[in-house]
Amino acid sequence: MLRVEPMVGLEWAGAIESTNGELAATPAEARRSWIDRADERQVLALFEAVRRMETSPPSPWWLRAVARGKLPSRAAGYAVEDEVTELLGDRPGWVYVPWVNAGEVGYWEFVPSESGVYGPAEPTTVQFTDRHPGWVDLLPAHRGPGLRQPIDFTIADLRAQIEDIELIA
Repeated sequence: MLRVEPMVGLEWAGAIESTNGELAATPAEARRSWIDRADERQVLALFEAVRRMETSPPSPWWLRAVARGKLPSRAAGYAVEDEVTELLGDRPGWVYVPWVNAGEVGYWEFVPSESGVYGPAEPTTVQFTDRHPGWVDLLPAHRGPGLRQPIDFTIADLRAQIEDIELIA
């Protein structure tokens, strides 16, 4: 008799895979995978099962925060993403970048900061994070050697400082 054991890793890969090949213009448009549609308890149960096998499985920031009890729900994570989208989506120069590592949510780039007097740069970037309870990291435009260091931000910080961020970019 042939017995097939379920492979949690393979199941997780399918769970985070987007069901549509179109490029998303916002985080909301990228919410197409099983983890975005399935019952939240099922998503957490599968996530915990895969975490028993792999310490840091590919996953969105909000799922890691919910699993650690730092964020109350997936909907709360979506609210953070939607509020950032509301702020940046209509501002000139800000572009949502959906192509990131498997399972991750994309990030926002301020395109005018990519070039300047001193040549090409890594653009000013706003990305979502579970590292701190503000849920937003600001990575200033960067030129030269070394890695960019994220600055812990909140949506309120971003809203209050957006014009200054755009000026110094």
